[in-house]
Amino acid sequence: MSSPGELSGGAVGKALDQNSGTAKPDPPKDKHDAERLRVLMQGYQQGDRDATTELVERISPMLLRFLAGPLQTRPFAEDMLQDCWLRVHKARHTYRSDSPVLPWIFAIARHTRVDAYRRRRNIDAKESSFEEKPATFEPVAEPVRSPDFDLWRLVAQLPESQQLVIRMLKVSGMSLEEVANATGTSVGSVKQKSHRAYEKLRVLLGHGKKK
Repeated sequence: MSSPGELSGGAVGKALDQNSGTAKPDPPKDKHDAERLRVLMQGYQQGDRDATTELVERISPMLLRFLAGPLQTRPFAEDMLQDCWLRVHKARHTYRSDSPVLPWIFAIARHTRVDAYRRRRNIDAKESSFEEKPATFEPVAEPVRSPDFDLWRLVAQLPESQQLVIRMLKVSGMSLEEVANATGTSVGSVKQKSHRAYEKLRVLLGHGKKK
């Protein structure tokens, strides 16, 4: 049986090493890949080390891109990925073999990301509260912000379901079919959410009319 420690130092570490180069493994693309993931997940539940390694190596690159986003550092994203797989390991007995794997894992990944961001905000707030205030007021220059920074601040104002679709399509580089598989919805639903998200972003950017 694979242990959390083995996941952190073994399969996940290997997947991270492979993902550090320019070539990135492709995410599952069709029903045959989805069926393969189910087989691997069942093997993982039964303690098959080879199945565990292949499962982690197939999904980790896609998960890493999903967790990272454009505003996070790679080390922070890698920490989230490690935490995500540890949560998957603890919850592996709850996976049903007749269910698709990606929606189950991405549900855990979403909670992992939310919890990590919340912890980071709390740490930042505590650190800033300990900073000494200057004896005299000195104007501080505003940090330089990139267009991407402002855009993703706006994305954060979208409904959670629309944020998720945009993140998967534009950050993780997933296709419409892959997003549908990962969210357990239809391609039509993904298209609808992405369209609404783009329209909302146009309004927020001042390039569209609010409906």
